[in-house]
Amino acid sequence: MGIREDVNALGRTLGQVLKEQEGEAFFELVERTRALVREVRAGGDDTELRAMIAGLSEAEASNLARAFTWYFQLVNLAEEHERVRVLRGQGGVRAQSLEQALTDLKEQGLTAEQVEELLGRLELELTFTAHPTEMRRRTVRHHLLDVATDIPNMNDEALERIASHVEALWHTPELRHLKPTVLDEVKGGLHYLGSIARALPLLQQDLNRAFRQVYGQDTAARLPLRFSSWMGGDRDGNPFVTPEATRQALELHRARARELLLERISLAYTNLSQEEEGQESYRQELRQLHNAVRDGEPVELLPRLEALQARLRREGQHRTADQLLTPLLTIARTFGQHLVSLDIREHSGQTEKAIAQLLSAAGVEPDYLNLPEHARQELLTKELRSRRPLWPAGEAWPDDLETVLGPIREVQAAARLVGPRAFGHYVISMAESVSDVLEPLLLAREVGFRVLPVPLFETLDDLTRAPVIVWELLSIPEYRAVLGTDVQEIMLGYSDSNKDAGFLAANWALHEAQRQISGVCRRAGVRWRFFHGRGTSIGRGGGPASRAILGQPAGTIDAGLRITEQGEALADKYSHPVMARRNLEQALYGMILAAARPASDPPAAWVDAMNRAAQVSAQTYRAFVQDPDFLSFYEKVTPIHEISRLNIASRPVRRPGAPTLQNLRAIPWVMSWTQDRLNLPGWYGLAEGLETIGLDTARDMYAQWPFFRSMLDNAQMSLAKSDLLIFAEYLGLVDDSAGNQRLTRHLKDRFAQTVQAVQEVVGAELMANEPRLRESIALRNPYIDPIHRIQVELLRRSRSKEGGLDELETPLMLTLQGIAAGVRNTG
Repeated sequence: MGIREDVNALGRTLGQVLKEQEGEAFFELVERTRALVREVRAGGDDTELRAMIAGLSEAEASNLARAFTWYFQLVNLAEEHERVRVLRGQGGVRAQSLEQALTDLKEQGLTAEQVEELLGRLELELTFTAHPTEMRRRTVRHHLLDVATDIPNMNDEALERIASHVEALWHTPELRHLKPTVLDEVKGGLHYLGSIARALPLLQQDLNRAFRQVYGQDTAARLPLRFSSWMGGDRDGNPFVTPEATRQALELHRARARELLLERISLAYTNLSQEEEGQESYRQELRQLHNAVRDGEPVELLPRLEALQARLRREGQHRTADQLLTPLLTIARTFGQHLVSLDIREHSGQTEKAIAQLLSAAGVEPDYLNLPEHARQELLTKELRSRRPLWPAGEAWPDDLETVLGPIREVQAAARLVGPRAFGHYVISMAESVSDVLEPLLLAREVGFRVLPVPLFETLDDLTRAPVIVWELLSIPEYRAVLGTDVQEIMLGYSDSNKDAGFLAANWALHEAQRQISGVCRRAGVRWRFFHGRGTSIGRGGGPASRAILGQPAGTIDAGLRITEQGEALADKYSHPVMARRNLEQALYGMILAAARPASDPPAAWVDAMNRAAQVSAQTYRAFVQDPDFLSFYEKVTPIHEISRLNIASRPVRRPGAPTLQNLRAIPWVMSWTQDRLNLPGWYGLAEGLETIGLDTARDMYAQWPFFRSMLDNAQMSLAKSDLLIFAEYLGLVDDSAGNQRLTRHLKDRFAQTVQAVQEVVGAELMANEPRLRESIALRNPYIDPIHRIQVELLRRSRSKEGGLDELETPLMLTLQGIAAGVRNTG
C-alpha cells in the first residue's frame, strides 16, 4: 500500500468510529463540512458554510474540531510511515548519508587520516529543551504509537485493532486538565531516547561501513554524537524548576540510563557465548558489568568494553566485535550511566542578584548591582583569584539564594555518582556583558564545583555586541584559567532576535555573530562551538537541519555544534528508530561537510548588500510592531490570549512584569501567527530587504551563497504554509477602525509583495523544488480549514461577553490543538 491507500483506510476507520459513537447525523455533518470547504477552496460561495459554522452548538463545534483533529493525527502517522517505507526501500548511496559525506570529502582531496582527525575533533550535541511545545498528552501518544505499529500491515485484524484505539481515543480527553509539571516534561523528552538508542548502533555501523566503502580500510572513529537536556535545569523565567525538580530530573536520567545499559548488556551476554578453555570469559566480564550497573555502582564501562572488543579482534572475531558488541559499546559511549548531560540555564538578572547577596554577606561590596561594568569586572576577577567562600561557613542559604545555588549543588552530587557528563554547561540567558559570564564562576565556587559558562546572546543588539564581549572575556587571565583547554561554547538565540528585529535582520545578525566570534576565538587560541537555540518554526530558526547547518558561515564550525530540539520536533524526528537514524545521519552529514570547509569571507559586495538590507528590514519590522495600533490589532487577529490558557508547558507564556510585547516569549508569539496562518515571523520585512539588495545581486547570492539560499528557502516554506484565505477569517475578528483597516491593507500588500520578490529571486513558484511538501499542504487544507473556521467562530463568541473564554475554553483549546496537528507546527 502507498500513502494514499493508508490515508484512505485510516479515514474510513475514523468515519466508522464516528458513526458508531456519535451517530449518522454527526458523520453527515463532518462530510458536509468537508464538501463545503472544498467548494470554497475551489472558488465557490461560502454563505452556506458560514451559516452552518455559526449555527453550531458548543458540543457540535467541539466534536467537529475533534473529528478533523483526529484525522490529522492519523494522517501524520501515515506520512511518517511513508517516510520510513521510502527510506527502507532506498538502495545505493543515500543522499545526505554518512557515506555520501565521506565520498564528498574524498573528492575534495581529504585522506582517510584527515577524515579521522576531523571526526575526532567534532561533536554534534542535540539538546532537548525545557519548554517543549508538544501538545499531545502522553496517554494520547501511547495510543497513537500502537496505531503506528499496525499501519505497515493494515489487514482486517490490524484495522480492527486500529479502530479500537481510535474508539478509545475519541473518548479520551486530548487536553491536559493541569499544566504539565517539570517532571512531566522530563519524562516526555526521555520517551524518545528509546528510539534513538535503537538507531545509534546502526549509525555507528553505517559509519564503519562507509569508511570501508569509501577509503577501503577500517576506522576507529566514533560516532560524534551526544545528547543533553534543559528539562529540569532551565530556570529562566520558570519558578517550577526548583533544586528539588533538578534532583528528580537527574534521578530519572540515572534510572533510564540503567535500563538502557542493562538491556544492552543482557543482549551482549546472550550473544557472546564463546568459551576459552571451558570458561565463559566474555560472559564473566559482562556479568560483572551488569551487576555493577544494576546496583548503581560507579564503574569504568568504556575501558572494559573497549578492551573486550580489542580482545575479540585480536582473536580474529571481527564480526562478533562489530555486530554483537558494538551496539552495547555505542550505547555506553553515548549515554553512559548519566544518559544525558543536564544544563543549568539561569537569567543574568538572577545571577547578578545572587552575587550581590553573596558579596554583601561577605562584607566585600554592599551595592554590587549599582556598580558600572568595569568595576564589576574588576571585583569579580579579584574574587576569582581568591579561594575563600563568600557565604559564612555553616550558615544555611536563604530561600532566594538556594534557588540559584541549589541546582548547582544537585548537578555536583550527580556528577559524583555517575561521572562529570551528568552535568553539561551553565547557560546565561540575556547575557549582555562580560560580568554576566563571570558571575556563575563565583556561584559555582561557592558550592565547590566547576562550571563552564555559556553566554546566550538573544536580541539583535546582544548579537551585534557579542564578538566584543567574547574577546574581552577571553582576554581575562582569571577566566582563561578556569576555561583551560576546554571548548568555549557560545549560544545564539534565534527566537528573541527574530521577535526583536524580524526575519532577515535576525538571520544576518546570527551569520555575522558567528563569523566574527569565530575570528575572535582563533586570535585568542581557543577552540569554540556554537550552540544554536533553534525552534521548530521558520520564525524561530527552524527548517531542515542539514540545510541550516550547511548554511552556516564557512570556517565557523570548529569543535562541532549544539542544537536545541524542541516541541513536536521530538515526535516528528525520533518517534521511530528508522526516522531517528535518518534525521541523525542528515544532521551529521551537514556538520561534517560544513566543518571541512575552510574559513572564507563572503564577497565584500554581498556583505555590504546584506548590511544595508538588514538595516532596512529591521526598521520596517520594528516600525510595524511598534505602530500604536499594532498591539490591539495583534491581540484581536490572533488567539494569543487563548494560547496563554493552554496547558502545553510548565513555564508561563511571558517573562515577569506587566504584559507587553517585549516580555511575551517567542514560542507563543510564533504560535499565535501560526494559528491564523499568516506566519508573520517567517517573512515580514524580507521584501524590503530584497529590494534594497537588487534583483540581479540577489539572484547571484541565491545561486552561489549557501547562507542566502538557506534563508530564502526557509522563507519560501513559511510563505507556502501561510494562507490569506484563512487569515481573512481572522481579520473578521478585528473591528473596522481606521487603524485596523490600515494594518489589514498593509499586511495583505506586504505578503503579496514578499511572495513576488522571493519568486523573482529564486526563479520559480514557491517550493517548486519541494513537490512533496506542496502536495502535503494542498491535501491538508480541506481538513484544516474547518478547524480554523470553528476557531474563529468560538473566538467571536468568547470575546463577545464577560467570562466567555471560561465557557468556551475547552472547544477553543481543541481548535488550537487541531490546527497545530494540521500544520505540524505549534511554535
